[in-house]
Amino acid sequence: MSSPSKRRDMDVMKLMMSDYSVEPINDGINEFNVEFHGPKESPYEGGVWKVRVELPDAYPYKSPSIGFLNKIFHPNVDELSGSVCLDVINQSWSPMFDLLNVFEVFLPQLLLYPNPSDPLNGDAASLMMKDKVQYDQKVKEYCERYAKKEHIVNTLTEESDEEVSEDEAFSDGRTDSDDDQIAGRVDP
Repeated sequence: MSSPSKRRDMDVMKLMMSDYSVEPINDGINEFNVEFHGPKESPYEGGVWKVRVELPDAYPYKSPSIGFLNKIFHPNVDELSGSVCLDVINQSWSPMFDLLNVFEVFLPQLLLYPNPSDPLNGDAASLMMKDKVQYDQKVKEYCERYAKKEHIVNTLTEESDEEVSEDEAFSDGRTDSDDDQIAGRVDP
């Protein structure tokens, strides 16, 4: 069996060789952003998100940290921080999984089959349970407003020009120009 660092290198390389756009942060292999597209035949279809991935030193024995950087309306994604509530990433992670599983299986399934009974976004969960048609409409509105290719291109360029710490990436310490592009701010 290979060492955790070799496995991490292999998994990141496999993700980079796939159809996903991967941008390392601070020239390292432990932190990077991935361009993620909403699954077909879902209200998220056509949406494009920048997802931040942080690999712990113990990866693959410990799960990666996953967070959406531009806004998404979903019961199991915190609108402010972009953090994801997904058992298979948070509690049920196994070294049998790899980064491709996260982007090809886990995140698409999260978007296709939200769990409103275990929400991080109470508004999304409540709307989904009360009025699925209105919920789907709000998801599509968020996709139009926050999840287009130009939204993530702008944020990728901004982040590559400066170092971003974990606290900055997942807090609401954004400038006014970032309001419509990156999760972390609540519209007034």
